[in-house]
Amino acid sequence: MAEVPSFISTTTVLSLLSTVIILLAAYIASVQLLPTTASTKTRILFVWHAFDALIHFFLEGGYLYNCFFSYTTNTGLWNNKEPPFVSAYLPPNVYFLGHKNRIYGSEYGTNPLAKLWMEYAKADKRWAGSDLGIISLELLTVFIAGPMAVWICNCLRKQRSDVWFWMVVLATGELYGGFMTFAPEWLSGNTNLDGSNFMYLWIYLVFFNAALWVAIPLWILFEAYNRITNALQYQSQVESGKKAK
Repeated sequence: MAEVPSFISTTTVLSLLSTVIILLAAYIASVQLLPTTASTKTRILFVWHAFDALIHFFLEGGYLYNCFFSYTTNTGLWNNKEPPFVSAYLPPNVYFLGHKNRIYGSEYGTNPLAKLWMEYAKADKRWAGSDLGIISLELLTVFIAGPMAVWICNCLRKQRSDVWFWMVVLATGELYGGFMTFAPEWLSGNTNLDGSNFMYLWIYLVFFNAALWVAIPLWILFEAYNRITNALQYQSQVESGKKAK
């Protein structure tokens, strides 16, 4: 019997299972909320946006919770012979929320979501602590992108014609967020990334980023482009016909 790779633990399995459960919840929501006449494309769009919202609210919301409320404090035992009490995720002389006696991050949390993000941090160390770039992006993601994804699901349910505008806005935001998450790493030699095995590289870094929040937003932009150009061409033809009369 083959041994289980050392990088796969119970936390690994539970973390991946949580994503599957969220995807299943998004699909069930589509069955419950979309009209039975909804096309396959509409259902796919609904499921992805519902999945997007749930991920932002629950998982990434949990990341923010740990960044703001999970911390360790300076016990006063530090002396000149020991390392300074500073976060490895912040520039020198910078303290998250201005607290010089605290270091924040999931690595100091005891809740299940802290453990989930410590699992992901095996592939990207920044998610273990209070990286200012990641936190800034996640504030936008949780409090703006999440509610917008819910609004898009509602628009799809009601078959509103303006849904494509909101989908373009959100898709563009998701692509921007992905770029700003990884561009600093690309420019600094990927110092915080670990792609040493299949799980970290292809599941955590590639699938959970490029496959979900790059490929699908690009497809949405492509679909929106076709719809916009077709509508404009039709409008131009109608106007030309009116002028001809």
